Amino acid sequence: MASRPKVFAGLGRFSYRAETMKQKLWLPVITCLAYCIDKELYKAIDYLREQVRVLVEHQETQGNRIRLTNRQRMRVAAKARRLNRKMLEQCTELFTVDTIMRWYRQLVAKKYDGSQNRSSPGRPQITEEIVNLVIRFKQENPRWGYQKITDQIVYLGHKISKSSVKNILIENGYDPEPDLTVRSTWHEFIKSHWDVLAACDFFTIELLVRHKLIRCTVFFVIELSTRKVFYAPIKLQPDGPYMKQVARILVDSEDGFLQGKRYLIHDRDPLYKTDGFHGILESIGVKPVRLPSRSPNLNCYAERYVKSVKSECLDHLILSSVEQLEHVLREFGEYYHHERIHQSLGRIIEPKHSTDDTAEIVCVERLGGLLKSYHRLAA
Repeated sequence: MASRPKVFAGLGRFSYRAETMKQKLWLPVITCLAYCIDKELYKAIDYLREQVRVLVEHQETQGNRIRLTNRQRMRVAAKARRLNRKMLEQCTELFTVDTIMRWYRQLVAKKYDGSQNRSSPGRPQITEEIVNLVIRFKQENPRWGYQKITDQIVYLGHKISKSSVKNILIENGYDPEPDLTVRSTWHEFIKSHWDVLAACDFFTIELLVRHKLIRCTVFFVIELSTRKVFYAPIKLQPDGPYMKQVARILVDSEDGFLQGKRYLIHDRDPLYKTDGFHGILESIGVKPVRLPSRSPNLNCYAERYVKSVKSECLDHLILSSVEQLEHVLREFGEYYHHERIHQSLGRIIEPKHSTDDTAEIVCVERLGGLLKSYHRLAA
């Protein structure tokens, strides 16, 4: 019986120790739980403090209007990143949540922004040369669409997408799709047959012979592609035999002016109906094309030459013989072919003088200074 109290005493000491160990075990657990609960509060407090510091700095430097620098935005966004969205909405006083998130996205984007390492950030701009090419191709080819224009520009060595070509056409008022409703004009028809076309016509000049005015008729043929002009032998009153003689000269096998041509445009002058004129031309494959009546615009190149030879030369002279007229036409022909700049071609037809870009400018005169041209003649 005496040993029982000792046993109970031992049990008491064991239970006391167990109770003490349990208390020591729960204390860290409770401490960890409290820390986890207060952790979000500590973050919120830190964030609110940062907002207050930013506001104080702003008031000291900028006044009442809130206008933050990029560095201040980065600081606020860095603190806000640690909070969840619910806590952020509860704590945000100066700025909206979306504003904070936008600052943070900008901060991330700035980290990976490599635009400073590029010489020209963004898409390369379309050069003025390419824009001018697109407009030129569309003007000269109304039936071309933006896809065909793109192919042509890429072939020329430029890099451009078809969408860029389409936008250029729209911005300049052109339809990017091919215009299939455009009809061929007479000008386009002539240009498409440029190298095989020639035109002929007559013009008259009054000669003062023995105090009388005598009408002289001049027949000429012009090559449309080069603007070269051929004068037939001059006769005061052309007739049928004269037209046959002219046809034989034009189709001469060695140096005939119409060699290689396929069409000869002329008006409805009765002299062209002379027997043998058309037949001689057709013998070498040249087909005469008779134009409708009262349509000088269809023979515009020949008509324009008549205006040039008269306004630049013949209208300023008083001629008294066929020989004198032939001399004047020869001189004008030399000037017209070898010295005169043709606006439609942008050049001289066949430069006769050798030039030097460093030489002095020299004036070449014909017909007593009536016809002048200026060149840098080589020594």
